[in-house]
Amino acid sequence: MTGGLYAVSDLHVSYAENRAVVDRLRPATADDWLIVAGDVGEVFADIERTLRLLRDRFARVVWVPGNHELWTHPNDPVTLRGVARYEALVAMCRELGVLTPEDDWEVFRGEGGPVTVVPLFLLYDYSFRAPGTTTKEESLRVAYKSGVVCTDEMLLHPDPYPDRESWCWDRVAATERRLADTDPTLPTVLINHWPLVREPTDVLWYPEFAQWCGTDRSADWHVRHRAAVAVYGHLHIPRTTHYDGVRFEEVSLGYPREWRRRGDEPAPMRRILGGAA
Repeated sequence: MTGGLYAVSDLHVSYAENRAVVDRLRPATADDWLIVAGDVGEVFADIERTLRLLRDRFARVVWVPGNHELWTHPNDPVTLRGVARYEALVAMCRELGVLTPEDDWEVFRGEGGPVTVVPLFLLYDYSFRAPGTTTKEESLRVAYKSGVVCTDEMLLHPDPYPDRESWCWDRVAATERRLADTDPTLPTVLINHWPLVREPTDVLWYPEFAQWCGTDRSADWHVRHRAAVAVYGHLHIPRTTHYDGVRFEEVSLGYPREWRRRGDEPAPMRRILGGAA
């Protein structure tokens, strides 16, 4: 195989401008893989339509959920909440032939491989707390007082878990067990909608928002689990950084008002391994 591994996230296809961007996404070769690192959209039908389109174009599509896919949005006829909604999204992806965090992890053998491609769903647990706070309750109070509150608080339901952090901790523990069984001779590409480490949130305009951006429990995964690259989105700050010698790629498209500041012709698909520059 000569294909490359590419990634994009935060397509937010509820915006017509973003749907036009997605319609222009094309592989460079018939062997190219595409990672979609969450936040395709909020409405189930939009998510399905977009993933179907991409699956028809790329040799392999790998999806992980973002917070927006997990919302129970008032405009969505699909009213499932929490785990039930996530499981319905996974079932839809399997019908399309799109890989999810619940499927067997596959080895990419194109340029830059072989690597084990590891889609993750970890959520967050409020451990990236607002500056000067030591508890979730304090951190949330600061956020509400400042008016910087993630819509997840209203639309992302953790059912049947009592709260989002309990769901996160269960996901972290189950994923750790799976990671222990990966081939120890191969590097990995770790994919999660939220950054695995706290440092990317240091550049947020509103530091209070960091508490909805990850968990400290994955802070060393890029080292312990042999990451060649860690891919994430969520922050809408596309860039390349390095932590402990590991490359981190933030691959968000973001909202039109954001990507227009970077130019009128966004090219959000980022090369992760091999492929055309």
